[in-house]
Amino acid sequence: MKIVDLSKTIAYNPGDPFFMKVKIKHKAHRKSRWLIRAFGLPFRLFPKVFQGWADDEIRKMGVHSTTHLDAPWHYAPTSMGKRAKTIDEVPLEWCYGEGLVIDMKHKEDFDAITVEDLKAFLNKHKLKIKPNTIVLIKTGRDRLMGTKAFFKQGTGMSAAATAWLIDQGVRVMGIDQWGWDLPLPYLIKKAKESNDPNLFWEAHLVGVEKEYCHMEQLTNLDALPLTGFKVAAFPLKIKGASAGPARVVALIEESTLVNRQ
Repeated sequence: MKIVDLSKTIAYNPGDPFFMKVKIKHKAHRKSRWLIRAFGLPFRLFPKVFQGWADDEIRKMGVHSTTHLDAPWHYAPTSMGKRAKTIDEVPLEWCYGEGLVIDMKHKEDFDAITVEDLKAFLNKHKLKIKPNTIVLIKTGRDRLMGTKAFFKQGTGMSAAATAWLIDQGVRVMGIDQWGWDLPLPYLIKKAKESNDPNLFWEAHLVGVEKEYCHMEQLTNLDALPLTGFKVAAFPLKIKGASAGPARVVALIEESTLVNRQ
């Protein structure tokens, strides 16, 4: 079995906007020596090869700052007429299952992905979405990670396409760009130009009527076949949180790898 990492590295990046900044303090081995001494172990009893333990501290990281799974609570306080699930309440069964890649790399920036786009791709490749499949939308915009353009450019899912996936039995879906919708600055601009209150965040807000989760900031989807793999996307269990950073991976069976050669 081959394991493919679909998560971005958590690190400080000067190109990230202020609301995505990650700050991590790395502590050298030697800095823990006095702490250990304070716990009561004399220096003379330190193992000869022991230089102290390394430690690290996350000084700043929002739950949406890196590869993450959004809970229904992120979209609205309620979903399907009930209090929306927070990330610690999302069933783990949703977070593991058969994977399917839908390639939308041809979509231009600011051109939303439609139901027709999804159906055309599936028909072309003779693919069907089974209930509980984890659908990964490949846009190729992960190439912008680490740049100031990352959250400003990209395609994005329409509300109708999101709802259609949920109606096929999909509970968890993901995308390899900054957000699930069209880029945030573009949505704000178009909403103001059109004076349309239904335009902003339309795909996220599908979660008010249809319960689902989506992943954002995936990467490396080019390394996957269209089918024949499983996805594990377990988020950190943060009580009451709207999302959880996740180490998302794909597990590809040996038979799939042989068939691709």
